[in-house]
Amino acid sequence: MIPNLDPAGRAIVYVLDDDHDLGAAVARLLVRQGHGAKSFEDPEVLLSTYAGAPAHCIVTDIMMGSLDGFALADRIRTMDTALAIVFMTAWPTTANAVDSVRRYGGLDYLEKPLDEARLLAAVAEGVAWSRQQRDIRARTGTLSPRERQVFDLLVQGHSNKAVAAILALSPKTVEDHRAAIVAKTGASGLAQLIALTR
Repeated sequence: MIPNLDPAGRAIVYVLDDDHDLGAAVARLLVRQGHGAKSFEDPEVLLSTYAGAPAHCIVTDIMMGSLDGFALADRIRTMDTALAIVFMTAWPTTANAVDSVRRYGGLDYLEKPLDEARLLAAVAEGVAWSRQQRDIRARTGTLSPRERQVFDLLVQGHSNKAVAAILALSPKTVEDHRAAIVAKTGASGLAQLIALTR
């Protein structure tokens, strides 16, 4: 289970930069904005910490020593796909900007020196996105394998009758699964079930 808040009730944000002063300054800024922020200089230490204390958002430099920000993103995504990542760099390139979003799932690509307003907006958006993703996973995580199959087909727009035909079930069984799905997810109907997948 991924925690939603730190012990003080704040969203968790990790800042990774091999420049200690910059990382600490960004973490202090985020703390002043109400986040539970911590700075790291070493990606391996962050990864080790993350395993036991996941965050909602990571703000990471791209160019570091042995493990750059993109390699970090690849590794951390294997642990947590509901984590928002904001990349930052003092050496911006168009290729890296495109890669940061398309290849590595970054939320934003910030140039140093950082624009504080844009950083804060990106982190706020990242925290909101992460919380939403984790809420969806929690709500759909209790579905049985068969309920998950029915859910996936329903949100693709298939009728109960079509789902029954695809899964070789009776329409009544599909209705029963649909009722269980609605109860487990707290959705009030098909529109809210579809919204869970967006």
